[in-house]
Amino acid sequence: MRPEIAELQDAMERQGYIADPAIATALFLSREMRRPLLIEGDAGVGKTEIAKVLARLLDTELIRLQCYEGLDVSTALYEWNYQRQLLRLRLAEQEGQSADQIEDLIFSRSYLLERPLLRAITRREGPPVLLIDEIDRADDGFEAFLLEVLSDFQVTIPELGTIRAEHVPYVILTSNRTREIGDALRRRCLYLYIEHPSLEKEVRILRARVPEASAMLAEEIGRFIQALRRRRLSKAPGVAETIDWAQALLHLHREHLDRETVEQTLGCILKDHHDLRELGPEELAADLAVAVAR
Repeated sequence: MRPEIAELQDAMERQGYIADPAIATALFLSREMRRPLLIEGDAGVGKTEIAKVLARLLDTELIRLQCYEGLDVSTALYEWNYQRQLLRLRLAEQEGQSADQIEDLIFSRSYLLERPLLRAITRREGPPVLLIDEIDRADDGFEAFLLEVLSDFQVTIPELGTIRAEHVPYVILTSNRTREIGDALRRRCLYLYIEHPSLEKEVRILRARVPEASAMLAEEIGRFIQALRRRRLSKAPGVAETIDWAQALLHLHREHLDRETVEQTLGCILKDHHDLRELGPEELAADLAVAVAR
């Protein structure tokens, strides 16, 4: 491993993110090549957290665009502040200003509401980290528009002209694979797929993120979660759920797993009622036996 990548890996760990070499390498290359990084994987494996860690390491602003079905360009890019424009229009008419003067006035930058994409392009204090979260939730039309923005890092606003990025942002896109991302956008990005962590890595994550948990409790939690993921669940617990569960157990002053506690706190790790029914008494006993085995 190159020293720079090892240094980045160590820096991420100091921020509480346990990164394997593939993750550190992908982030290093994205940063050095100034290419967007598309990260895919199941929910809760730590995709979004990578962007947050990168922003902290670079000491820069994290600008987040949360995607959803029906997301349109105006919500992601810009809108005009119509209320302020209307008030200024009435005032200008009272002052007797001409139509051209009024138009130039109300369609100026001061009346523009910058949404995440435009904010990332116009930031003057240095390049931000632009997180485009869950791009798979947006539709194909928005994806095509996004590809154009990421290719040139410029946008055209009819009333103002073309606005180019003063500092090209660091871009991270995440996807839970609820739909396939188009080939054109994939070619524009570097790619990283994050699996659920191994037992060793999951325990290390717990020790880093929940240091109050004992080594024994972290090990038992890790083994139980690993056993759960081997079952046919509709929503396997991610690292986020593992951390939440560990914190919940600490609030209950538990130092090890027992059946009663696990039954009462399953809602921390299983978020689907079908999965709760899938984990019947026999299955729970089997997984707990694996977890507490010495």
